[in-house]
Amino acid sequence: MSAQPDLDLSSDVLALTRALVDAPSVSGSETPLADAVEAALRALGGLEVERVGDAVLARTDLDRPTRVVLAGHLDTVPIADNVPSRLDEATGRLYGCGTSDMKSGDAVMLRLAAVFGVPGAQPAHDLTFVFYDNEEVESVKNGLGRVARERRGWLYGDLAVLLEPTDGEIEAGCQGTLRAVLETRGRRAHSARSWLGENAIHGLSGALASLAAYRPREVEIDGCTYREGLNAVGISGGVAGNVIPDESSLTVNFRYAPDRDEDAAEAHVREVFADAISSGATLTVVDNAGGALPGLAEPAAAAFVAAVGRPARAKLGWTDVARFAAFGIPAINYGPGDPQLAHTREEHVLVDRLQPAVDALTAYLSGSSS
Repeated sequence: MSAQPDLDLSSDVLALTRALVDAPSVSGSETPLADAVEAALRALGGLEVERVGDAVLARTDLDRPTRVVLAGHLDTVPIADNVPSRLDEATGRLYGCGTSDMKSGDAVMLRLAAVFGVPGAQPAHDLTFVFYDNEEVESVKNGLGRVARERRGWLYGDLAVLLEPTDGEIEAGCQGTLRAVLETRGRRAHSARSWLGENAIHGLSGALASLAAYRPREVEIDGCTYREGLNAVGISGGVAGNVIPDESSLTVNFRYAPDRDEDAAEAHVREVFADAISSGATLTVVDNAGGALPGLAEPAAAAFVAAVGRPARAKLGWTDVARFAAFGIPAINYGPGDPQLAHTREEHVLVDRLQPAVDALTAYLSGSSS
């Protein structure tokens, strides 16, 4: 386990981003970084702080009429020879694992905590900060889900802002995501006498043809356009070079617009593969997380959009805004990282995106942008 880093919340947002990136926190190994975040937040003196596993919760209690929840995950995907961070001053880029997804967003949150989480601070809203673990792995391990189960009251507010990477734009709602496995069965035989067997891999040909012919929907909701997609993401089968295989499977991922719920998404996938299923294939849904509607008509969300001064667009991907939406809390995505760089070897964040995110959120939370 790596040593606990020392986080100086008086540092500028670039220095904080570098400090966070230089503290490896691949999913499942966030404890040292969570310890450092907890210690730094407690030292501010103006926040109630609580720990739930490797999720760190902090909030003000100023009796404001409204509360804003700011949330971000501390974990990253596995490191790809891109830690420690590297600053390219010529291009204004900070490289490193998590720079975009989403330690730059965490650094913005820590700077906001340093401004509004000290005694005597006067934010226009009460604030809750949620730093959580295990977002990049299966949903059953997600730290925000654990907080929702064990400390649900900490997530309640009038608006939730996920500091997920959006390249400084506002991204509303999110897509749902479904993974399913289509399995075919056949009969083994020697490949020299293939007519005696039934090739399970060939049995997937109809399903693959359905995918190749699939035309995804585009759905506009609250002025945001969500594009769906149904794709093969894995295929397996085969026994040996001289054996007709008797088992094969195809894994598909359906990214669906938030006007569908989980049941409707599963029904659609089963309809697409109806011919394969009727021919004997079995389809098993292994993961299904519903999306979140944009919710831009909600007063708190509309006020945030107006304060930031940027039009909202659809979030193409699943984020934890869906968890807040399930509680009836309007939630949006807004962070400095570029989502297209997330999980890449060349992951980086543009330095000139960092301070504007701090400034926009500071103005909104202080009420000076209204």
